[in-house]
Amino acid sequence: MDVEKIKILFVCMGNICRSPTAEGVFAKLLKEQNLEDYFTIDSAGTHAYHVGESPDLRAQNAAIGRGVNLSHLRARKVVLGDFEDYDYLLAMDDDNYETLIKACPKEYAEKIRYFLDFAPQLTVREVPDPYYGGKYGFERVLDMVEAASLGFLASLQKTGRILKN
Repeated sequence: MDVEKIKILFVCMGNICRSPTAEGVFAKLLKEQNLEDYFTIDSAGTHAYHVGESPDLRAQNAAIGRGVNLSHLRARKVVLGDFEDYDYLLAMDDDNYETLIKACPKEYAEKIRYFLDFAPQLTVREVPDPYYGGKYGFERVLDMVEAASLGFLASLQKTGRILKN
């Protein structure tokens, strides 16, 4: 049976901290639940500061501590075709959300969401940028992203597009 994949793009500013972390965490969750065949996932930045670079080493080190390998990921910038190609563009904060909305053709605007809207128990809408912070900032991002990943997957399962395992 051929199933149409759900396409998800995680988006932050430079695509070296938050969005690759979200991509890695969500990929791990899918693998653990044997749901990889249902998805195409990627991450991108709203700015081209780090195109082609690996995720920040601090993000990689924090993630590897939780069994998430980010070393194979490379930063890229959101392109116009992403709005058509992806089913969900999940923004990490207000700035990224607004940048996406401004760049997005109107017919695709409903695809843009805040990632943390899928973790209402956190009572915040923005994943803070850990770039200028210490180690704790990267751990906090992982906590938030793990919660949102679980909530996002659960919301997709409620739609019936994918099965619960």
